[in-house]
Amino acid sequence: MNSDANGVGATPSSRRPFRPKVRQATLILPKTGQRVKRQVTLGASPGFQVPNGNGIANERAPLLGLRNTHQKPSEVPRLLLEGVRWLSRSAWVFARSRTGKGVLKCSIAYFLGSLATFVPAIAAMLGQQDGKHMVATITVYFHPARSQGSMFEAMILATLAFAYAAFIGFTSMGVSILFGRVLNLMAMGHAVVLIVCCGGGLGFVGWIKQRLGQPLVNISCSLTSLAIITVLTKEGAVQAAQFSAEKIVQVLKMILMGVIATTAVSFLIFPVSARVDLRENLIAFTDLLSEVLAITTQSFLLGSEDELETPQYRAAMGKYKSLLTSMEKNLKEAKYEHFVAGREREYWLEAKLVTCMQRLAHNIGGLRSAANTQFLVLAQPGLGSSVQAQKGTATDHTYIEQPLMLTAIDEVSKNDDSEPLPGRYGRSPENSIVTPNDVFSEFILHLGPSMKSLAFTLREILDDLRFGPGPGYQVTLNPKYRSSLEDAVELYSRSREDALSRIYEHEKVNKQRTVDVEADFEEIAASCGVFSYALQDFATDMKFYVYVLDDLKLEIEERPKGRTWNWLKIWRRSHSRPRMDSGMWISYLKQSLDLTAIEPLNSLDEDSDDSRAVASAPHRYVNEARTGNLSGTAAFRYRIWKALAILRRDDTKFAIKVGAGAALYALPSFVSSTRPTYQHFRGEWGLLSYMLVCSMTIGASNTTGYARFLGTCIGAVCAIIAWTVSGGNAFALAAFGWFMALWTAYVIVALGRGPMGRFIMLTYNLSALFAYSLSIKDLEDGDDDEGGISPIITEIAFHRVVAVLSGCLWGLIITRLVWPISARQKLKDGLSLLWLRMGLIWKRPPLECRLYGKTSNAYMDLAEESHLHRFLAQLEKLEESATSEINLRAPFPDELYKRLLGNTGGMLDAFHLMNVMIVKESRVSPGEAAILKSTSLERAQLSLGISHLFQVMAASIKLAYPLNDALPSIENTRDQLLAKIFGFRKEGKAAVIASDKDFALLYTYALVTGQLAKAMKDIGTELEDLFGTLDEDRLKLQ
Repeated sequence: MNSDANGVGATPSSRRPFRPKVRQATLILPKTGQRVKRQVTLGASPGFQVPNGNGIANERAPLLGLRNTHQKPSEVPRLLLEGVRWLSRSAWVFARSRTGKGVLKCSIAYFLGSLATFVPAIAAMLGQQDGKHMVATITVYFHPARSQGSMFEAMILATLAFAYAAFIGFTSMGVSILFGRVLNLMAMGHAVVLIVCCGGGLGFVGWIKQRLGQPLVNISCSLTSLAIITVLTKEGAVQAAQFSAEKIVQVLKMILMGVIATTAVSFLIFPVSARVDLRENLIAFTDLLSEVLAITTQSFLLGSEDELETPQYRAAMGKYKSLLTSMEKNLKEAKYEHFVAGREREYWLEAKLVTCMQRLAHNIGGLRSAANTQFLVLAQPGLGSSVQAQKGTATDHTYIEQPLMLTAIDEVSKNDDSEPLPGRYGRSPENSIVTPNDVFSEFILHLGPSMKSLAFTLREILDDLRFGPGPGYQVTLNPKYRSSLEDAVELYSRSREDALSRIYEHEKVNKQRTVDVEADFEEIAASCGVFSYALQDFATDMKFYVYVLDDLKLEIEERPKGRTWNWLKIWRRSHSRPRMDSGMWISYLKQSLDLTAIEPLNSLDEDSDDSRAVASAPHRYVNEARTGNLSGTAAFRYRIWKALAILRRDDTKFAIKVGAGAALYALPSFVSSTRPTYQHFRGEWGLLSYMLVCSMTIGASNTTGYARFLGTCIGAVCAIIAWTVSGGNAFALAAFGWFMALWTAYVIVALGRGPMGRFIMLTYNLSALFAYSLSIKDLEDGDDDEGGISPIITEIAFHRVVAVLSGCLWGLIITRLVWPISARQKLKDGLSLLWLRMGLIWKRPPLECRLYGKTSNAYMDLAEESHLHRFLAQLEKLEESATSEINLRAPFPDELYKRLLGNTGGMLDAFHLMNVMIVKESRVSPGEAAILKSTSLERAQLSLGISHLFQVMAASIKLAYPLNDALPSIENTRDQLLAKIFGFRKEGKAAVIASDKDFALLYTYALVTGQLAKAMKDIGTELEDLFGTLDEDRLKLQ
């Protein structure tokens, strides 16, 4: 069977020459629970529109659209007037949007922060210093265009950042005093401070920034770096071996002022709630699920993928990931809001709602996979002719000559109670099951009505599962939904079992055929079976969603246990999560979220040093160490090598080189002969730029370095213009600063280019606001550097640009020359490791664990699956960074690697489908055991073939070597498995031993292996395009 064939040249009309009619099926009206018979229509709603990534109206559209500029000269004034009016309306609409309000809030917060420089009463609270512009800078970094929960998180991180900076500052002063005043070893003290406090402290900041990789954490690390660098290299207390808490207190005051200003603006002006955003996400996602479920089911019943190829459906599927990501983000931010308000239980219920949404999305993936298998089988050419040759006689059935495509279902009227007869297909009853297409028609003839009825009930519930109007979004839930869903699932289950039993008892289905045709027949049965089970699983998960929604409604309206702040009880944190009242939900979580098994994917987890050491050690030493056969010296060396595993990790190397680079850059500030030059060119800002530019990979450093240097140049130019135009007037500078904050906030919030926007404002503050502080003699030491009371703005801006440029260049040098980590190479190595790991998973036969009573996690537990998906997400980030790496040999094939990662993600989704089916049932029925034993040989061969293909792909991309043309194929092995299942069903005892439910797991196995085979074939093609074909030049011994 050739699963990648396609039926080319067949029009939709030619594929559906006839439409079988079936009786109307009974369906459940969810709002009333009434059972009725009626005609239902699935498919996209007439006004179906795809929501954006967060379920909120798109507010990032450009203000200017495309307009026709080819007009007559006489119409120019009128068109200009219309253009001005249109632009005004567009600006007003944007100003009223959420993004526009966020931009306005950022500008207001900056204006309040700049008052610490311009208002004497506020400036006096910070003492005599030239760094008061840091208050305005903090309002830019911790901008108020975020939710209340995110602001709570920002305040926590800002507090931790200051605490760490104060610890490093006080420690540095103590060390300096100890060596300089007590031991009279000032130079030694400076060396210790430079290496331990500066290098080690900033290296740890870089490690935290890389390890967590969250936007707010990155901003907090920048704030920490700024505070540490200011105390250690600028103020001079450490160099003079003096203890001065004044500077640290000043930094604390500036942080508090900036955080208070941005928090007040965030909470008082157009406040944004993550709880509201989360509920808008849930509304948008249920609407999306409703439409996708209806379209997918309708397409499956029609036997045509035309509806799945529409732009609306493609856009809807593309929004799945963005909506899920948005839900997770808003859930995390809502956690802070709930915990502060004492609504812990409400948060846990909302977390379960998000989990339900994720499971429903996975079920949609299972439905789509089954539908894709159906389309691939029906598109294969030549099936009809092979059946004719097998029969040995010519037939007059014209449907054999037509493209094999399933016909749509037409429901008869309510008065038509006739039974569906084979003669309605347009052929005689005695030859009703001839081709795989006929088998599909037979399946849909019996299963179609019940599928359509259940899909209709689910769609009605999803369309009505809405929260109340904003901003409260109270839960509105029809009490009939629970019973209606239970009745619908029970009705569907009975109808499905009855329909499948009638199909499999048909003597024409069990007729002897060739292996290829039997495999096609059984693959059709597998796709129909998996689709029907996935639809039932979707309905079952919908039940749990309704249960949790009902519990959430009770919690919001009555709050039986009142408000709680158990998160403050650190000594009881392990028991802070409340137990749910729903016994079904607890059972469901125990069954599907069992994480008690040993985690086998330690090699992908950087927390596991031992596993990384063992993974990279020579196999002979590892094996001998495990068996205790190493000699004394070899065993000692091995133990040392294993203990030093942490030093071989990329994140540890990154922290070491960042700290070393920071110490070297800060060295001139500790040498008396070079300290004046360091201060004159504002070396502290160069060191800060170095910390901001340093990234794990070369590509990421290139990207951030360019954005920050460009932002610095723009900010310097704007500062020069502002100072020149305003003449140093405080009111004019404040107004100009508000305008700067307005458009840079648009760059940060609307365009999503945070680093560039922040550095524009940072450089503007360092130049314009610093110049104002000089002009009013707001300096502690009365320094006349850079013009003194008559600031030379060009010199000030030039010093800032030089400092930032030197820091960026130093960061690029350290990243490139010291333990360089190429995103391109790391991406290749990561893909190789991931494919190898996936191959090892399939080396353990997935279904043998059920046959021989082993734990279900012998295949892959949910923790391991989570590691695989998280590792794939890291590879996607590396792919983005790799595009910025310069390579003279060839540009980075961005689109090709995106396709490789997309195919890998599809294979991981297939892994998930297999894993869900394995852990669903803990017991093996006698029928399932008989089927598994009957197919054990074919499954073992298929699993080994898949594992071998993964290993070949891993070796190919690791060695950058093309795949051989003669790759092993698993299609024949899979056909033998499907034929074996078909043969088992033909046996008389099969009807007695095995029910249709017993075939569910094996059908999923067949479906998953088909998806893996297709994905690996696509990856093989991409690898050949990437590395070329095998030629003689690659075989030269040189």
